[in-house]
Amino acid sequence: MMRTIIGRQKEQEMLSEYEHSPKSELLVVFGRRRVGKTFLIKEYFDNHFFFYISGAENATKKMQLKNFNLALKKHSKYPYPAVEDWQDAFEQLIHFIENSKNEGRKVIFFDELPWFDTMKSGFLSAFEYFWNTFASARNDIFLIVCGSATSWIVNKIIKNRGGLHNRVTAQIHLNPFTLKETEEFLTYKNIVFSRYQIAECYMIMGGIPYYLEQLKKGKSLSQNIDNLFFNKDSILTDEYRKMYASLFKKFDKHVKIIEILGKKRSGMSREEMVAQSKIPDGGGLTGVLSDLEMCGFINVYNSYNKKSKNRIYQLVDFYSLFYLTFIKNNLQTNPNYWSNLTESSTKLSWCGYSFELVCLMHIEQIRRKLGISGVVNYVNSWRSEDKTCQIDLLIDRNDHVINVCEIKYSKNEYSIAKDDDCELQAKLAKFRSETATKKALHLTMLTTFGVSKNQYYGNIQSEITLDDLFAL
Repeated sequence: MMRTIIGRQKEQEMLSEYEHSPKSELLVVFGRRRVGKTFLIKEYFDNHFFFYISGAENATKKMQLKNFNLALKKHSKYPYPAVEDWQDAFEQLIHFIENSKNEGRKVIFFDELPWFDTMKSGFLSAFEYFWNTFASARNDIFLIVCGSATSWIVNKIIKNRGGLHNRVTAQIHLNPFTLKETEEFLTYKNIVFSRYQIAECYMIMGGIPYYLEQLKKGKSLSQNIDNLFFNKDSILTDEYRKMYASLFKKFDKHVKIIEILGKKRSGMSREEMVAQSKIPDGGGLTGVLSDLEMCGFINVYNSYNKKSKNRIYQLVDFYSLFYLTFIKNNLQTNPNYWSNLTESSTKLSWCGYSFELVCLMHIEQIRRKLGISGVVNYVNSWRSEDKTCQIDLLIDRNDHVINVCEIKYSKNEYSIAKDDDCELQAKLAKFRSETATKKALHLTMLTTFGVSKNQYYGNIQSEITLDDLFAL
């Protein structure tokens, strides 16, 4: 196995387990575009597969079958004739397996599986037949399927109600890098950023390996961002539309919801989205929201002490938020736009909200810092009845404590002023009054560089800094 995989320890352990399983396994690997699914599988197996094929985007059934035939001849060294349907194609794959002199584990990798499933192609039924009647009955097949179209993978494979119902033996939902993994990746590339700069980079790109791969050593973070987003023909400027188009066949509604949520960063209820988007409140909207949640573009939070109909939907994709804030309506042609951008209200607002998202994406690190990993706890948000007061992160614990988290982004230590303290105490009082909770409310400050120990410092119960979010 090659040793250039950054992080992904849990996923590598799973691959090792199923690679050495005494029975055939069907593993589904899914996650958003550019998150590194193909890289993980190829790198782990050092590109040594019994059979490997990747679907081609927007290709016809005829072209997909031709590619399959070429791959089969390459791996088998046998002149299999071209076929016109998937049933025959899989029969040829069965013939290859049955006549192989390889007595060891046979790793078969179908990359970008959704792209094979063209209209009326019959691919999925042929795939089901191959697994159910042949591969699953053996003990030497490790079949791995992968795809960025997460909703297709989940609905057609994992939650399949037909021939693949309950036949998937394992799944890996590959998430973006954490801050720590991002730091390790940049170190591997010999890129020197401070942790504050790594956090800003994360606020722009998230932990998406493909985006991070584009960074160049020897350049500052600002120079890199200008090169990748604001220069003519920059590689990531047009990523926005390509990303959604590649994931969803009819993506206009998905983009509409993303852009509505981008305008109200604290999140919206379903009713608010219906009112602003004019999308009917029915199955169509449910499907769009489900797609976006499964692909990691939005998070859905239960509002504390309220029913599911009061859920808050929030845009959490860093790249989309950055694009909507600084690129979509930017008419400037300055190639040094980001380097020269002043601390405008737009940038300060984006910094504050994006840092909140960084914290929300590192809940496990926050739990460990608070010492409550072993305590049953639930993450919520809360809005007051009059919608004038909001708490973006509540950790409701079974040991009769609620951590009320206040998140502040700052270039230096954060100092709690008198007005800030009054506002925080009023927020706690309103939360207790409206929820009637009997639990102790622990005010927890999440900041970049800590909280100054002034006269108001004693009113907080715990604090978490940016360094704590870099913990494993």
